[in-house]
Amino acid sequence: MSTIRPIAVLSLVVASALVAGGCSSSSAAEESTGAAAAETVTFSWDRNVAGEDEEPRYEETTVEVPADPEKIVVFDMASLDTIGALGGEVAGAPLDSVPEYLQGYLAEDAFNAGTLFEADLVEIESQQPDLIVVGGRSSALYEDLSEIAPTVDLSLTGSYTEHLERSATFLGQVLGAEEEAATALAEVEAGIEEARAVASAAGTGLGVMVSGGKLSALAPSGEDASGRGARGGLIYDAFGVQPVVEDVEAATHGEPISFEFLLEHDPDYLWVIDRDAATGAEGTQAAAAVLDNDIVKQTTAYQQDHVVYLDPTAWYIVFGGLDTTQIMIDDVMQIAQ
Repeated sequence: MSTIRPIAVLSLVVASALVAGGCSSSSAAEESTGAAAAETVTFSWDRNVAGEDEEPRYEETTVEVPADPEKIVVFDMASLDTIGALGGEVAGAPLDSVPEYLQGYLAEDAFNAGTLFEADLVEIESQQPDLIVVGGRSSALYEDLSEIAPTVDLSLTGSYTEHLERSATFLGQVLGAEEEAATALAEVEAGIEEARAVASAAGTGLGVMVSGGKLSALAPSGEDASGRGARGGLIYDAFGVQPVVEDVEAATHGEPISFEFLLEHDPDYLWVIDRDAATGAEGTQAAAAVLDNDIVKQTTAYQQDHVVYLDPTAWYIVFGGLDTTQIMIDDVMQIAQ
């Protein structure tokens, strides 16, 4: 990503040197410089403009984003992932929320932009960013941040693969890395298809979230194909796992489940996300310890060594981005080994 911008003084020196050769050359150079500086990429999305306690009301929002921005601030971890994977660098982010495997995509002097829920508006404005990216948890920050710099919301919408293609293609255009984006997308989409083939042929499965010593069943997203619903349903929707029951939520009467539920429905595979490990909760049991009991040991999944522990940061915190998707693919492909 280029960090070079047109410098007025240099332009004046060049123009002065060309005076003897005629004004037309100088004018052409200035027009070319102006055209390059004005180059933008257009991004549109449906933004929820309703108040916090109101029914969602969506309005198409279009933003002109500067191409090859020098300073990018990112609140959406999936976007940070993709920007870095495409060769870009992030100048500011909620530093305490950036996973270890994405730290290398931050600039050496990256500044702390706040948290996923509250932006440090004073610090961000003082840094004069060229582009700000929000998404998911940080979408509510859009109004305030858009007053500082061009801001886009890359929250997950549509299917997982549709969203990944849309965001990676857009960021590739912004970074001048269109070919890299196309190549990376082709690779991860092929990986997803391979993982789907393996998972769908492996029998039934149940996604389980473990937190505070308790279990919650994950369900296919269905109509809730964004945000929390999409995150919980990824193992089915994107990776082809066959739900052990057709309507998981109806079967559980809501999300919380007992160990007896696992034995009653007895899926061939258990796909486990340790939420406490993802959030860094202290004083809690690891998911493996929670599931280490006499009831779970009677299940087919346990007896067949089919309890698969998914990377908690990738599946719960980030759940998007090019590198993270490869982590997810590798997680699912464990069962092919």
